[in-house]
Amino acid sequence: MGRVVHFEIHAEDPARAQAFYGALFGWTFTQFVPMEYWVVKTGSDAQPGIDGGLLKRMGARPAEGQAVNAYVCTADVASVEQALEQALSLGGSLAHPKMAIPGVGWLAYAKDPEGNIFGMMQADPNAA
Repeated sequence: MGRVVHFEIHAEDPARAQAFYGALFGWTFTQFVPMEYWVVKTGSDAQPGIDGGLLKRMGARPAEGQAVNAYVCTADVASVEQALEQALSLGGSLAHPKMAIPGVGWLAYAKDPEGNIFGMMQADPNAA
């Protein structure tokens, strides 16, 4: 089975992206020497989830208003409203407002300062 085991974030400014995700989700970054590549630790190995990488973008930033041409990763958050507010205060932007996923929870999409779309999901089996 082809289970997702790693993700990558492409960034024009890796330091800016690290500051954004570190402040928003508490992720930590360790440079994989000698490359311009950072290993992303998203949480404890005891929790469900995957870790990833961050690298310097090789090409143009995604065009505004275009369809998403990538995998979109979604992070578990305690409160979609609070996480979205924090993302915006850290220089992110709204891609899609909070919406109910019935029986699952609340989902919102934002863009990081690098133009990458990501999701934030608040578990709530009563969402409707």
